Amino acid sequence: MRRVSCLVLLSLIVLDCAKSAFARVEPAEVTLDYVAKRAEERAHKPFKSPKGNLPEVLRADQLDYDKYREVRFRHEQALWGAEGLPFQVEFFHPGYLYQEPVRINEFSYNYVQPVRFVQDFFDYGKLKIKKQIPPTTGYAGFRILAPLNQADKFDELGAFLGASYFRLLGKGQHYGESARGLALDCGEPDRSEEFPIFTDWWLGKPQAGDQDLHLFAILDSVSCTGAYEFHIRPGESTVAEIEAIIFLREQDKIRAADRDRKPLLTIGMAPLTSMFWFGKSSGRKFDDYRPEVHDSDGLLMRMENGETLWRPLNNASVMRHQKFVADNIKGFGLLQRDRDFADYQDIFNLYHAVPSVWVEPRGHWGEGEMHLLELSTHYEGLDNVVAFWDPKLKPKPMQPFRFGYTLYWTRETDRKLSPNKVVATRIGADSRNPQWRQFVIDFAGPKLAILPEGAVPEAIASCSENGRIVESQIFRIPSNSNWRAIVKMEPKSENKDPIDLRCTLQKGGEVLTETWTYHWSPP
Repeated sequence: MRRVSCLVLLSLIVLDCAKSAFARVEPAEVTLDYVAKRAEERAHKPFKSPKGNLPEVLRADQLDYDKYREVRFRHEQALWGAEGLPFQVEFFHPGYLYQEPVRINEFSYNYVQPVRFVQDFFDYGKLKIKKQIPPTTGYAGFRILAPLNQADKFDELGAFLGASYFRLLGKGQHYGESARGLALDCGEPDRSEEFPIFTDWWLGKPQAGDQDLHLFAILDSVSCTGAYEFHIRPGESTVAEIEAIIFLREQDKIRAADRDRKPLLTIGMAPLTSMFWFGKSSGRKFDDYRPEVHDSDGLLMRMENGETLWRPLNNASVMRHQKFVADNIKGFGLLQRDRDFADYQDIFNLYHAVPSVWVEPRGHWGEGEMHLLELSTHYEGLDNVVAFWDPKLKPKPMQPFRFGYTLYWTRETDRKLSPNKVVATRIGADSRNPQWRQFVIDFAGPKLAILPEGAVPEAIASCSENGRIVESQIFRIPSNSNWRAIVKMEPKSENKDPIDLRCTLQKGGEVLTETWTYHWSPP
């Protein structure tokens, strides 16, 4: 009887905490237009950072890494956790690196209400900061839980934390690369990058049996505001359908917040951020026991004309920023193609199980360029790769700029993004002439597998004018029936600019594979 009483008391405490999190229930229908109206109103004023709302006790000079780790969310306090619904939400505590508190709201079909900051949602360990944080502070972000891998167990499905970054997971996946709401002036040499932030969230309360979670957010920055809508559906590949409406601020509003901020050069749509330290295609080698270390090993792009490009990633000694003309692009993504544990030999970081992320635009995106930025790094703790699409025609200030796309977080077990593909790239000096660079490219796929005995495809290779292809050969690999192209390139000695190379396999005029493309930098 005593045990039953304790359980009842615990349930009452949980319900009481849940009730205290809510305030000011308002009748409203939350839609993308509802959120966009608030983003547009904000765009008429200069940007104001939420950092000013952060209590002193949570600032980085007061709450360091070790202290921040003391703070843990109490799992029994998860939003919707006591209601038997298909999704739950846990919150991240503000402070340390997360200096910009986020306002959270819950909505249903006919109401909206703020979710206040509640200290009793957290275990502060040995810290003495409890009761020093007002309920108006807000959270740093949130994680989503769902029965992803087992029907009777809630697993982490994704997290929205820091600026406009978020990560999602499909079945059996482990965290790797991230997506962002928007990337502004990323990689431009004459200015610093501008990092928009998600400042306000509306979390749609799910109903029993719902297959997806519905979210809205306001994005804010010095140069723009935006409204975002998310439909997140977990599965073998987790899918996020996204609609966005962006408003660029007038120049006087921008200067009022940052007088040195220049007009935007690039608006990075559907940006992806990942890590590549070294792999098969690396020119630089590092003193590490593992054969490869990366969250992604290449950028895949599907062009309007039907051509599919594969660009292996590299960690060069200098920053590299490559652009591809990609009018009305049909899809792009940072992919992880090496999927065996033996490729990495890492039992702590499961690089073979991280998701590839594929972006599929909805509607006509028009003229634009695909950008790939690769920063130099000496360790695996830095996300040093960014990919995004930049529209040629930028919207005018306060003109609504609407676009939509779908994100697939996948290991390609249920999706074949490019069946006839590059499976490995290796680079080195030629044994006969050390001035020549030798590119060894392995291709595989159903079109190659059905070639009859004795039928040999042709390796079609080319490079930019500051180099020349001196030899290309093609061989079948006996152990797995893949085909290997060996392309030898000679740089022009007087030119130290990067050289762009391409190679594809063809037979009788038919293209059999995606196009391998590489951006080689002289040492």
